[in-house]
Amino acid sequence: MELKLAMSLSPTSDSRSLRAARHARAALSRASRRAVVAAAVALGGAFLMGTNAFAAPAVGQQAPDFVAVDTTGAKHKLSDFAGKFVVLEWTNPGCPFVRKHYGSGNMPATQKAATAKGVVWLAINSTERAASDYLKADALDAWMKSQSAAPTAVLMDEDGVIGQVYGARTTPHIFIIDPKGTLVYAGGIDSIASARVDDIKTATNYVNQALGEAFGGKPISATTTRPYGCSIKYKT
Repeated sequence: MELKLAMSLSPTSDSRSLRAARHARAALSRASRRAVVAAAVALGGAFLMGTNAFAAPAVGQQAPDFVAVDTTGAKHKLSDFAGKFVVLEWTNPGCPFVRKHYGSGNMPATQKAATAKGVVWLAINSTERAASDYLKADALDAWMKSQSAAPTAVLMDEDGVIGQVYGARTTPHIFIIDPKGTLVYAGGIDSIASARVDDIKTATNYVNQALGEAFGGKPISATTTRPYGCSIKYKT
């Protein structure tokens, strides 16, 4: 009798244990998500939980929304630019590949061509503060001006929140978002992965090509390409 009673109670006990374990995991998951978002907001760069915050978006998916402060102290929210094309450019003046495209005038010219069409261009620096080539906001702003750069804004992402959400790997790394908020291009600025200025004139500028096709009512022919440049020095 006692053995039968113990056996009959065992499945119920196991069921309760499983339910308790599931509830505990769910609570921990919710707490983890709250902690991630709270940390992002506290660090000054925040992504907004409308999409999967832990997986980089692929072309054709919705671009994660975010809020960031620029080099002048102004805040910018990606979704505020709904209805416009937006270019995200990861940058770091300490990188020779970045210096190639800025020093030659290629990046500023690409920025100006885009913004002349009404495109919003956001340059983003995700270099951590401890890196030897990190620039504070005022220094980065001064460097951009010295290069005759023409982005809409230069955003500070020293804690890497936005860069990691997008899966940005190199400087430069380019993402283009269409007026509906969909990611339509991700990759390099052009087709020749080198730090040689002479290669610019024979390379295909993927940003100019993609925007030209989009504004011409054509499908973008190269939606995903290989980004090249220096690895982003993310905060560990």
